[in-house]
Amino acid sequence: MTVAMEHKRKSSWDSKISVSTVSTRKFSRAGTPSSILSSDSDIRFTKKLGGQYRCGCCVLAAFLLFLLFSGVSIYLGYTFLTSDPPGDQIFLATFRVIEGDSFASELTDPSTEAFRIRSREYRDRLNLIFRRSWLKVSFLTVEILALDGSDGGDLVVHFDVRFDPRYQSITTTDIVDILSREIDPGTSKYLTNLTIDSKSLEVQESIKALNAQINSQTTVSTPPPTTTTPPPRRCGRLDLSYCKHLPYNVTSYPNILGHRSLVDVEEDVIAFRELVDAECYRLAYDFVCQVLQPACVPGQPEDLLHLPCRSFCREFWNGCGTRLPARIKRLLDCSNFPEYADQGGCRAKPGCVQALQEKALSPRICDGVIDCPDLSDEKNCAYCREGYMHCGVGRTCIPRGKRCDGKVDCANGSDEKDCLSLAPSVRAAKAQPSDTPHAARYNSEGFVVFNEKGSIGKLCTANLNATLPGTEMETVLQTAASSLCNLLTYTGVESVEIRIDEENDVQYVHMEDPSATEITFVRAPCPSKEVMYVRCSELECGVQSLRRKNGMQGLNKMAEPGDWPWHVALFKEEVHVCDATLVAKNWLITTASCFQGQPKAEWSARMGTVRLSSTSPWQQERRIVGMIKSPVEGSSTVLLKLDQPVSTFSDFVRPVCLPSASSQDPPANASHCNTLGWARNRDLLQRVQLKYSAMERCENISIASVNSVCTEPAYSNDDCNEEEVAGSPMLCLQSDGRRWALMGVGSWRIACSKAGVERPRLYDKVSSNIAWIMSTIE
Repeated sequence: MTVAMEHKRKSSWDSKISVSTVSTRKFSRAGTPSSILSSDSDIRFTKKLGGQYRCGCCVLAAFLLFLLFSGVSIYLGYTFLTSDPPGDQIFLATFRVIEGDSFASELTDPSTEAFRIRSREYRDRLNLIFRRSWLKVSFLTVEILALDGSDGGDLVVHFDVRFDPRYQSITTTDIVDILSREIDPGTSKYLTNLTIDSKSLEVQESIKALNAQINSQTTVSTPPPTTTTPPPRRCGRLDLSYCKHLPYNVTSYPNILGHRSLVDVEEDVIAFRELVDAECYRLAYDFVCQVLQPACVPGQPEDLLHLPCRSFCREFWNGCGTRLPARIKRLLDCSNFPEYADQGGCRAKPGCVQALQEKALSPRICDGVIDCPDLSDEKNCAYCREGYMHCGVGRTCIPRGKRCDGKVDCANGSDEKDCLSLAPSVRAAKAQPSDTPHAARYNSEGFVVFNEKGSIGKLCTANLNATLPGTEMETVLQTAASSLCNLLTYTGVESVEIRIDEENDVQYVHMEDPSATEITFVRAPCPSKEVMYVRCSELECGVQSLRRKNGMQGLNKMAEPGDWPWHVALFKEEVHVCDATLVAKNWLITTASCFQGQPKAEWSARMGTVRLSSTSPWQQERRIVGMIKSPVEGSSTVLLKLDQPVSTFSDFVRPVCLPSASSQDPPANASHCNTLGWARNRDLLQRVQLKYSAMERCENISIASVNSVCTEPAYSNDDCNEEEVAGSPMLCLQSDGRRWALMGVGSWRIACSKAGVERPRLYDKVSSNIAWIMSTIE
């Protein structure tokens, strides 16, 4: 196997139709002459009602009067006789942050800007905790009351949590249970990067009577966490007879509901069987069994649960969530379920192909673009035989043995990509999904691992140690590690070392001539088990790592997976309304106009997708927990904080570059700027090439600011096949011809204009916000 290590990896509504149905039947009373049934609209019937008809009308009138009197009585009784509705149920709580944040003197004054920003961050995080908990039905809001502590020391957060008692009966223990899960580092999702003293958590219920003082309070403190280390997880036989239909036969305890044995599962299985029998969700049976008896896969240092995907859990909740017992609601939190792109992946919802057909999306089946997380829409096709791996893009599948065989078989070269990489172990590398050659995630550190014709092993350094002097060997290792990190699109190498391999049954290769321009690797035993371990520095920004050609060469108008890995679709209450751009592992950039008049809406960010109605294997979703507006005059740019960092960077999700504060306007490569819009059905991501325009042109039809930049499409856009949403990026190719930088952010939706009229586009400059962006991210 030969790898050219000096080369870096190439980056490959519609008009509404109102239909009224009018009955055209003619009605006649028995015995009426047919000549009376004329269609002439001028005919009038003047026959007087008989006595029996007058009696019937009187009865009907009396009945209507009775209904009217009853309605008025009920209304007056409800208005004047019922008691006032109960007030909010309020819980006072406090905890101490010992790492990740500290107290400053300006936080004591609630009127300061420092208190406002810090309290808003904690409020948003705590709001999200309860909105995603089993108490969300009655939850109202969280308010930060005070921030306390000593200057430079621990930060004590005082807050209250408010509920509507008409929906649920809530106790102090319920609040403690939810907050304790967040304080525990092993289960925290929304208080990440903070270390909170578990003993400091206190919750009190505030009971306000008409003439009583607030002295009847119950205080509950959390017990200190147990220090017993559980044994490593191991797979075992699936033994629940109710779930024998599952396509796997191994599971592991404890499951995600905390069941530690079959006996525990059987105590709850009746409640779940009732949900299945109630038919509240079509796939409830599949989901319930995958939760009670989740699949187990080998892992290192312990085996891993293969849980249902997060989207599968949400669909189950939408159908059956209201029927779940309260105890199970607390445990079945969909945010605890993985995404397909996470380490080890997840089990996708079955029936993806049938779902596409039901949505009238049958043309997407076998079209060369993956629309199902399990690749089922592209597997059973004429071009893809069973057991083959899909190239990721296009109608091409290859035998697994052709992976890294030295010959390019996939059009985008993905089968010869990442043949030399980093992984925590060979076992972990083999556990990655093998349906496509694309790695599920990048590893910035690990053992140097090779892949040759589907065979995976490690790089042995014993021959270097035996043939090279110490100083020269260090240089060779440093050079090889630097080339590998650059090949994997990292900015450089952080460290390199030799370790003793502790894995068994591992294949090895040696570097045949480490001083050659192209390093050749040959199979050889490694009795000493001395292997190479490398840490790379930060990921290179703005690189389209899947494209084989740099810059604009071969860049299509219709986006393919991996073309724009930093593009993000923003959803408000599951509806796509705006776009954003990924600039750091837990920060997005977009515009403030997306959030006008929506202070309490729940927002989420979807990354790694080019088709909104599909679910790709590389898609990732995060919740938005905070927003900070730019202080720059005339700028509407905002930074969005994600609830969890994007820890799984890949060829499909990675950050864009930011320009320098002194960037030219327009940039030197102004002819290579693009924005991203969507097809008219808001589904397919498309590229629009831009060129700079005189500001006067934009000022004639729009309101510009001192921070605006005016552009227009480089080519005619009369066909109106795409539109931008607010927050769309203005991306320009940097001078190196391979990296893209975010130069502007669209403030408003830019839709179709009249035929023959090109509408200029206004963007907020990013370069003037660089200092604020970097200080906020850091």
